[in-house]
Amino acid sequence: MATSHDLLTKQRSVTECLAAERCSAANTHPRMKTVCGEMFISDCAVRKWVKIFKGEDARETILHDRKRSGRPLSTSDTAHREKVDCVIRANLKAKQNEIADEVGFSKERVHHIVTTVLGY
Repeated sequence: MATSHDLLTKQRSVTECLAAERCSAANTHPRMKTVCGEMFISDCAVRKWVKIFKGEDARETILHDRKRSGRPLSTSDTAHREKVDCVIRANLKAKQNEIADEVGFSKERVHHIVTTVLGY
């Protein structure tokens, strides 16, 4: 069974092909909806994609989402655990807010490291 991400990529591909044939967005949506049924994207999204694929939008034509920078997937690795543990050993009465400020993590992440990972 295809995932929703796979279906979205396929629908973008078909939209790109129809846009290359100069099929309008008004015609593209009904044609694709008959094939895809309930798992189909909105008319607004089709119009946006057709605009992009026809070159009317300044963005690059890509089918897959780009990798985005953002917060790290995990701050529970060894280096992060050691930072938090070092702060706790230096001051056994340190509050989680103080630890978070000192190591530069969110209070929630520090709570997770302190309770779940380190077991304090």
